[in-house]
Amino acid sequence: MEIKTFAAIDVGSFEVDMKIFELGGIKEDSRTKKGTGAGSHIRQIDHLRQRIALGSDTYTSGKISTEKLDELCRTLREYGQIMKAYKVDDYKIYGTSALRESENALIILDQIRQRTGMSIELLSNSEQRFLGYKSIASKGEVFRRVIEENTAIVDIGGGSIQISLFENDALAVTSNLRLGVLRVQERLNSMNVGSSQREALVDELVMAQLSTFKKLYLKDRTIKNVIIMDDYLSYWAIRKAGNDAEKSVVQLAEYEKLLEKLRVLTVMQAAQMMDVQEEKVPLIFISAVLLHRICELMGAEKIWAPGVSLGDGMAYEYAEKKKLLSGEHDFEKDILACAANISKKYMGSRKRGETLDHIATTIFDSMKKVHGLGKRERLYLRLAALLHDCGKFISLVNIGETSYDIIMATEIIGLSHREREIIANVVRFNHSPFLYYGELQGKGSGLDQNAYLTVAKLTAILRVANSLDRSHKQKLKGVKAVLKENQLILQVDTLEDLALEKGYLKKSGSFFEEVFSVEPLIRQRKQI
Repeated sequence: MEIKTFAAIDVGSFEVDMKIFELGGIKEDSRTKKGTGAGSHIRQIDHLRQRIALGSDTYTSGKISTEKLDELCRTLREYGQIMKAYKVDDYKIYGTSALRESENALIILDQIRQRTGMSIELLSNSEQRFLGYKSIASKGEVFRRVIEENTAIVDIGGGSIQISLFENDALAVTSNLRLGVLRVQERLNSMNVGSSQREALVDELVMAQLSTFKKLYLKDRTIKNVIIMDDYLSYWAIRKAGNDAEKSVVQLAEYEKLLEKLRVLTVMQAAQMMDVQEEKVPLIFISAVLLHRICELMGAEKIWAPGVSLGDGMAYEYAEKKKLLSGEHDFEKDILACAANISKKYMGSRKRGETLDHIATTIFDSMKKVHGLGKRERLYLRLAALLHDCGKFISLVNIGETSYDIIMATEIIGLSHREREIIANVVRFNHSPFLYYGELQGKGSGLDQNAYLTVAKLTAILRVANSLDRSHKQKLKGVKAVLKENQLILQVDTLEDLALEKGYLKKSGSFFEEVFSVEPLIRQRKQI
């Protein structure tokens, strides 16, 4: 059983958080030689937090100051020494909204690299939400039990709030609101208002966005449980429950009593009650008000505070990639569910999307030796199939371009900006003429050569899949793809006339042959 020591560093809006974990311990089944999950674990062995309010710079001036940079470099060097003492095998450092939104982010990241030898990766909102989600999923059985009922995950950070809604044990909707506690506090400080006015002003700042969220996503949904991730309230709840995540469930009525106390206590009294530093109390109050408004809006009955942070998700993801644990939750299903909901929002055809998904993945799986792509690229293809016609909502003439714009403007949980651009281009070129690398770069594309080749390969496959259902009537009762030397034989079962499909395959097949040096051919096996 391999065990690794891993450090997860989160450079947030308010503080730099480092968690050190012991990962691994998967036991193998003697018969199958596969991990059983028994004995696998993620065990936190240390947790350090250093306040550096990067967001105070970003959300007021738009840039991170030299003073804050100096503090950050000093902290990272100290964390580096601590990692050496623990003999950490590997580490990751992620930056969130304060770094991501800073105008001088690239300069800051380069300075950190030069001065500390450490590299920080910036997370997109969707990637951050997904890691937060994995943090909660790391709680295993408790997590699975909670999401059996309609549930929302609310991640209240310094710069933003991420809300994710569950339906039928899978993620259905995710949205990002620029309403983080530090951003709200800086806005309140700029207004120079007294403590008695703060709650009313927080309401005014947040209710417009929350009302829009309700109209878009809550009109047909009832939420029973809210899972809270934040830097303040969740830690209070888990301590109150004796560090037992399963018991850190608060009824809404009980939570409202806490809020009432916070309204009347002095800063010192509140700090003593919650066992936090006094400087954190104003942020706790803002976080408490935000959470209460969200719960009211959703009609939620219970709040679960598992006491996790982004670092837990970083550890979970690392352990998954290194096969140090056997994850039981299907995160790919969640990403696909989000894409399906985006398609539904833009009146996409669910039935045709599923048909294209099936045909495209059948071709992909038969071509593994030729295309050289992996599991992640297979997911891109499936997402492109589900989103293939979302642009029709805006234009029936320029479907490719409008689909591209929709996908690039919509965050898909778990995907980076680069991954979203790959998928958007595959959907675009399924409808529009394919642009070669030089042409695409001339139009401002940020794709590198490897990403471009992925786009070309997936486009070629999706075009062939599209040809086999060109009538949109789902004529095929079965599809089998067999690779024979320089030909891909598509064996289809149907009694219907395929003249239209064969005609379109001839056209799309030329690009497929250009990309793979393989000719796609239809072989019709008529059903009796």
